Amino acid sequence: MSAVYVLVETFKGEGVGASWEALGVGRTLADQMSVPLTALVFGEGARAVAEVAAQYGAEKAIICADATLAEYRLEPYAALLTKLVQDNAPKAVIAPATSRGREVMAASAADTDSPMISDVMGLTVSGDGKLTAERPAYAGKVLSDVAVEVDGTQFITIRSRAFKANDLNAGATAEIEEVAAALAEDAIVSKVESFEEEAGSVNLADAAIIISGGRGMANNPKDAPADAEDAEIWKAQDGFESTLKPLADALGAAVGASRAAVDAGFIPYAHQVGQTGKTVAPDLYIAAGISGAIQHQAGMRTSKIIVAINKDPEAPIFKMARFGVVGDLYQVVPALTEEVKKRLGN
Repeated sequence: MSAVYVLVETFKGEGVGASWEALGVGRTLADQMSVPLTALVFGEGARAVAEVAAQYGAEKAIICADATLAEYRLEPYAALLTKLVQDNAPKAVIAPATSRGREVMAASAADTDSPMISDVMGLTVSGDGKLTAERPAYAGKVLSDVAVEVDGTQFITIRSRAFKANDLNAGATAEIEEVAAALAEDAIVSKVESFEEEAGSVNLADAAIIISGGRGMANNPKDAPADAEDAEIWKAQDGFESTLKPLADALGAAVGASRAAVDAGFIPYAHQVGQTGKTVAPDLYIAAGISGAIQHQAGMRTSKIIVAINKDPEAPIFKMARFGVVGDLYQVVPALTEEVKKRLGN
C-alpha cells in the first residue's frame, strides 16, 4: 500500500517544531488520498522521536538510528530517503523548508527523477489525486499555483508556520519499522569533526512574534562612550539591547533585523530577515526603523499582522503594514513595552 511520507527533522535527538507542522499537512494529504501517513526519522533518538510523531498523527514510522546518521550529512540522509522512495513508491514526501530539508529533498528528488515543489504555503488534491500547491514567486510579491501533472512520488517542502500542526494526542501510537542505513561509513565522503554552537543564536523561523530593527536603530539619542570605536554602531547595538530586547522579552518574541542593520554591524547575521536572510511568517511582526525595501519584504510579507514604526510617513513598509506608527522608535518602543508589561502583568 502506498503512503504519504513526512521526513521528520531532528536536532540533538528531538524533533523540530516545523516537522510537526509537516505532519499536519501530511495528515490532511493522506486522508484526501486515502493512504496512511508515515513518519521518517533518521539519527539519534529516532525511536523516541517516532513515538512523538505518532502523537502528532503518524500511523507508521520508519526509523534508522545507525551511527552514520548520528549527525546530519547529506550523503547518508539522501541515500536512505532515496532507497525508501524507490522501494515503496509513496504518493508524496513532505519536509519542512529548512536548509536541511531543502537540501536532502532536492537531492533525493533528483536521484529518483521526481518532481519537487518548494516553499509551499497551501495544498489541494483533485479528485484524481493530482496535487496543486500554492507557493510564493517574484520575491513573495505574488502567489502562484503549481500543479504536478506526472505520476509518481511528489516531493514537497513547506514554509514554516504556513500550516498548523495536528493537536497532540498523548495516547496515540504507531507501528515502528527499523531499517538499515543505505551507506556504510567508508562510502561517505564528508566527515563531522565537531560542532561549535553560536552563543545567543536565534530561531526566527519558529518564532510566533518577531521584533526587527533596521537602519533607524542608529538614531539612538544616547551618547556613545568616548572609547567607542564607532559611535553609530555602538548606539545601534545599544538600541537593540536596551530598546528592542525588553519588548521582545515582554512579548516572548525573537529579535530580527534588516540587511542594512546587519551589514552595518549592528547585529549578527543570524538575526537577518529578508531575501538574503531568513524567511519568516510569524503571527506578529513589528518593524522598527525599517524602511521596507523589497528585499526585506520578501522575507516577512507573509506575516499575519505587520506593525511598522518609522519616522518617515512615506516609508514603503507602511504600504504592507496593518498598523503603522509615524514616530521615533526610541520613543514609541519603550512606551509600547511599558504598556505591554502593564497589560500582561509582567
